[in-house]
Amino acid sequence: MTAQTPRPYPSPYGRGNWYADTVTDVPASPPLDGDVAAEVCIIGAGFTGLGAALALGSRAVVLEAGRIGCAASGRNGGQVHTGQRRDQAWLEKTVGRDDALALWRLAEEARAHFASLVTAIDCDWRPGMIHARHKPGGEAEDADYLALMADRYGYDQLELIGETALAHELGTDVYHGGLADHGGGHVHPLKLAQGMAAQARAAGAVIHENTRADAWRREGGKIVVETGGGRVTCDQLILSGDGLLNRMAGPAQARVMPINNFIAVTAPLGALADEIIRSNAAVSDSRFVVNYFRKTPDGRLLFGGGENYRPGFPHDIAGLVRKNLAKIYPRLADVEITHAWGGTLGITFSRMPFVGEVAQGVRVAAGYSGQGVMLAPYVGKLLAEAALGETGPVDLLSRLPTPPFPGGRLLRWPLTVAGLSWYALRDRL
Repeated sequence: MTAQTPRPYPSPYGRGNWYADTVTDVPASPPLDGDVAAEVCIIGAGFTGLGAALALGSRAVVLEAGRIGCAASGRNGGQVHTGQRRDQAWLEKTVGRDDALALWRLAEEARAHFASLVTAIDCDWRPGMIHARHKPGGEAEDADYLALMADRYGYDQLELIGETALAHELGTDVYHGGLADHGGGHVHPLKLAQGMAAQARAAGAVIHENTRADAWRREGGKIVVETGGGRVTCDQLILSGDGLLNRMAGPAQARVMPINNFIAVTAPLGALADEIIRSNAAVSDSRFVVNYFRKTPDGRLLFGGGENYRPGFPHDIAGLVRKNLAKIYPRLADVEITHAWGGTLGITFSRMPFVGEVAQGVRVAAGYSGQGVMLAPYVGKLLAEAALGETGPVDLLSRLPTPPFPGGRLLRWPLTVAGLSWYALRDRL
């Protein structure tokens, strides 16, 4: 089989985005034209912003610079991980057992909230998540973690997988066992975003696409958000740009770093698809720069692998991802790749999300560090509740350790890139 150049798909979903090619083309909501008032203004129509809009209904006006779900929410791997970005053992050591337990309960509430969404929205939900170890050893640590989660947290959805069983399951022998999480799974994220937007509109929320928010200021006790076509006067403001946060987010910008990650999708694999990921779960491995992959409903392999830490995407995304795919599945080294694209996500120094109030009445959630598919819709709901006065869960999230990246404004980028590159190098040693 020979490689094909990915077909271009129109901005803002990115060139070669398979998700954009497999959704119904929804007409764009009109951009903001003039001045409007709202109880809450939301910047960004990704999972966080849409989760907030769905909770607020007619109280909310949403401003989206591009199209609904056009950034990380409509470009990610679609993998649904349970819990927080860091595991419960790390959280117990870092924030104490009480807050670790509270964060687990919050994540389980997020999982239940997510389940209600995917039950109502046709978004190709499939259960099952496999965490594969890329180096030998670690069986004891996996067993200890399974016991911790069962005994202390009452979570019984984890299952140990041995090396031989995992090789049969995945159709590759490059991994050394791992854990299956039957509480996780995978979705078509752009279908999910579009479905959430439809629900939010039905609840009375107003969404303006192709409307970039330029700045906000206080005026007469209100918050005024300026755009090129008008302004929104509101009581509360929610900023949900993740890796695309700008100076509007104040101190959050120093704590959230954008990075780019890349995905490719093969042509349908035919009978070979039956030998790969037999349970139809999603898979991610233990590398610092994670390889993650799953099958699509029509038997393609969707594979994410590789990232960069500078603005812009490489010219040959398909070639970049193919190198990683071929290491996992050598027999697919020459498979036809029909789609390949990149997306920008936000990470934090601790890999825990930055959530909190950055100015009176102005709240931010960003830096999910790859864990946003399940968490972000629920965090959006929590931000909506905080805007209406219920701040408890947001206060818990605001205590998470998310320090600024080292180096200050001038040196944080090169220092962080050097550190990330070192950890990426360790994957290859």
